[in-house]
Amino acid sequence: MCNKFTFAVMSLLVIGSVAFDAIETPFGKTDKIIGGAATYISLSSSYFTDEVKLVAVVGGDFPKEDIALLEKHGVDTEGLQIKEDEKSFFWSGKYHNDMNSRDTLVTELNVLADFDPVIPSSYQGSEYVMLGNLSPDVQRKVIERMETKPKLIAMDTMNFWMDIAREELDKTIAMVDVLIINDEEARQLSGEYALKTAAKKIMATGPKYLIIKKGEHGALLFNEDKVYFCPALPLESVFDPTGAGDTFAGGFIGYLAATDDISFDNMKRAVIYGSAMASFCVEKFGTESIVNLSKSEVNSRVQEFIDLSQVEISL
Repeated sequence: MCNKFTFAVMSLLVIGSVAFDAIETPFGKTDKIIGGAATYISLSSSYFTDEVKLVAVVGGDFPKEDIALLEKHGVDTEGLQIKEDEKSFFWSGKYHNDMNSRDTLVTELNVLADFDPVIPSSYQGSEYVMLGNLSPDVQRKVIERMETKPKLIAMDTMNFWMDIAREELDKTIAMVDVLIINDEEARQLSGEYALKTAAKKIMATGPKYLIIKKGEHGALLFNEDKVYFCPALPLESVFDPTGAGDTFAGGFIGYLAATDDISFDNMKRAVIYGSAMASFCVEKFGTESIVNLSKSEVNSRVQEFIDLSQVEISL
């Protein structure tokens, strides 16, 4: 592991899927590899804080060495349930040539079908919570089972839940501080096409902050009437976009937990760090490129993002 960017000791609770993926892109394909929202979030955020606490579930088929990989990155796995007689969540997908669209080939919920999140007593008091993409009722259970209110709760979701569980989703969104979605999801959730209008409508339902990811076109951060745009880094190759959004979320929330500063200005920095981590993720299959990064590699990548938008203009 590299030297971390640990500034403060604020604990981060991460919930989501720890799973298997099988991926095919124009550049190749994999058999089953480690995946899942919580896996990417935990690995990414582990570069910024030593206090990453994982809540998830896997089956008895999940390799012990993959759990050890998370632990090597300093992730506390006490909250990882292992159901020995069941199988882990599995997703398989094939990306189109533009890498922006994909077809889901297989989805096997397995242990996720009846996942009941348990918050260990050692996790209580976590100041930061990242709710990775899961059913909104499971996400809400985590919030309700926290004995003390966290300093910040961030949430990721997707259009699937907007389609099949909108009422439950709305209830959960109303309980969080930061919502992280993409532009298509923002439009569906709000019923508005213009993203600024969509953002105002979504924030009126509860979240103080909204992040709208635009893939290769960067990310937008909204708070009240303030807007910040972080450009995307032009890369020589995008090998596999799987997990990029979760890696972004991990870098974002990890940086906030490390700095313990939830001002709008610091959230702008967190968006840059999240974007930098996501840019590593897409360069190889799965989690391969976000394992064992060095501090200098991350610093160098962050500087590239800073250089993208740094300009002096005299008016």
